[in-house]
Amino acid sequence: MENKIVIDKRFCGPPTSGNGGYVCGLLASFIDSPGAIVRLLKPIPLDTELEIQKKAWGIILVEGDTVLAVARPSRITFEPPLCPDYKEVKAASEKYRGFISHWFPDCFVCGPHRGPGDGLRIFPGPIEGSDLIGCPWIPDASLASKSNSKYVSTEFIWAILDCPGAFTFPEPVGEVILLGELQAEILKSVSIGERCVIVAREITHKGRKHHTVTALYGESGACCAIGIGTFLTASI
Repeated sequence: MENKIVIDKRFCGPPTSGNGGYVCGLLASFIDSPGAIVRLLKPIPLDTELEIQKKAWGIILVEGDTVLAVARPSRITFEPPLCPDYKEVKAASEKYRGFISHWFPDCFVCGPHRGPGDGLRIFPGPIEGSDLIGCPWIPDASLASKSNSKYVSTEFIWAILDCPGAFTFPEPVGEVILLGELQAEILKSVSIGERCVIVAREITHKGRKHHTVTALYGESGACCAIGIGTFLTASI
């Protein structure tokens, strides 16, 4: 496998760096395991050749002498949230707070400025009578795996396990929310055009650190992927 990667500007989170979940998913593809844990140490630059270095325990992503991220195999034992009805998450998505206020409105995953076929348009809102947020998702053909065009490429599955977690707790005043670490496991392939459900909730938090869980369900109601995110709030 090629040991160089470039994060195309389409896949931004903040305007000048890669979406955290997407980057984590790319790094996880270099690890021979259904699950991995990735820690982001620096913002990941766009349109820049970066190097993957393999280690006995996993991999690191570097730019010159700077280590940008580290990744290693990992398995998740955490139980995913229950899957709500598709109509419930469709209604919840209409209350997405990012429509009113968003730190990065051009984010590839959750940015409301991104159109269909460009961004993932993941817009989770509060599900009535629950501590969950959720939204529907129907993956389009631009997300197809190169090895099998029927299915969504895994880095996009990782991407949608990132951003919903940032909306499971109140928006901090005068601060942004950034992904620090993502542990994820893909349990089942997701088909292009499949009618999916995404749900998330906060697990715990302490100070500026928030731990969340996000789950992706396929049209059959089976859990296709689960992610445990660690988010940090930072001053603008």
